[in-house]
Amino acid sequence: MRKRINVIGIVSLIVLMLLPSVLFTTPAHADDNDDLAGATGFTYRVHFPDNQMEDNIGYYKLKMSKGQEQTVNVTLTNPSAEKLTVNVGLNGAVTNQNGVIEYGDSDIENDASLKFDFADIVTGPESVDLEAGETKTLELKIQMPETGIEGVIAGGIQLMKANQEDNISNEGGSRIINQYAYVIAMLLQESAGTLTPDLKLNQVFAGQSNYRNAIFIDFSNIIPAFLNDMTVETQINAKGNEAVLYERKQTAMRMAPNSFIQFPISMNGERMISGTYIANILVTSGDQKWAWKEEFEITQEDADKFNERDVGLVQEKGFNWQLIVMIVGAVLALGGVVYGLIVFLRKKQQKKEQAEKQARKKKKANGTKSKKRPLDE
Repeated sequence: MRKRINVIGIVSLIVLMLLPSVLFTTPAHADDNDDLAGATGFTYRVHFPDNQMEDNIGYYKLKMSKGQEQTVNVTLTNPSAEKLTVNVGLNGAVTNQNGVIEYGDSDIENDASLKFDFADIVTGPESVDLEAGETKTLELKIQMPETGIEGVIAGGIQLMKANQEDNISNEGGSRIINQYAYVIAMLLQESAGTLTPDLKLNQVFAGQSNYRNAIFIDFSNIIPAFLNDMTVETQINAKGNEAVLYERKQTAMRMAPNSFIQFPISMNGERMISGTYIANILVTSGDQKWAWKEEFEITQEDADKFNERDVGLVQEKGFNWQLIVMIVGAVLALGGVVYGLIVFLRKKQQKKEQAEKQARKKKKANGTKSKKRPLDE
């Protein structure tokens, strides 16, 4: 039976959201991006204004001033023979659990330390309609805060063809909807200087990653600056026991300004057990270092809940006596019915045989009488 699973994946064909120390791609122009138009249905061209701080980086990095208003333009072209609509998304930069910065549409919430949301500062139309062969200019308005800012406001412009639900493929018995988008990063700052990132531990808690038991380290970059080349090392042990139960180390991670990360530590397919635990956490980036030792609790309620949901966990449940009694009762009942039927059929057969026997005796007796004649005959 084919599984009916809808998996929506947004694939960034041109990801212009990578920042210094990472390989960049160049902007997609209508004349050199026709091959990609087959997947997205359209092409785009970024127009950089005079206050662009760096050239040939493939994304917006604008030097702004307090309260400044500015409009930037992106040219959209529909080279196809059919009308289409381009959906426009404006999203603040966030950090996913793998230490990768996301500039496109995301379910990750803003961190509490974020003062100015990119989506409030940069505005534009929700969509642009393009006739066959038509070219239009997408205008995006930037309104900087009147109070001024320190550091960087980071976000992204997502351009995606509407109604991509028709891009369906069936793989491994699953129904997959492929959606393609362009994402263009935008950085806004009022000073060329950079701030030093700082981290704050929020909490340690039990949960699940990809439907498997895990422990999460939740911490925030509370400064409006990028944190690059981050390494996270974690060890988990039961309170009062120095033996390490679970550990993880990951390098080459990054964090967006004023964003949080929920770093998962796998429980290696083991059952979650309630109790009090200690998390030893070390985060480093260059010469910077943050070390935390955090006590946390896993309740019996959470342990039972997550163990039931863990798709890779072999459940070690005890006997279900109620089920066993029901099965035994059903077997006995069935056995009683079968036994009763056998007895009934046997008695019926015995009665039949007895009747036949009596009939034979009666017939034989009648035959004997008919052969004897009185002497006077």
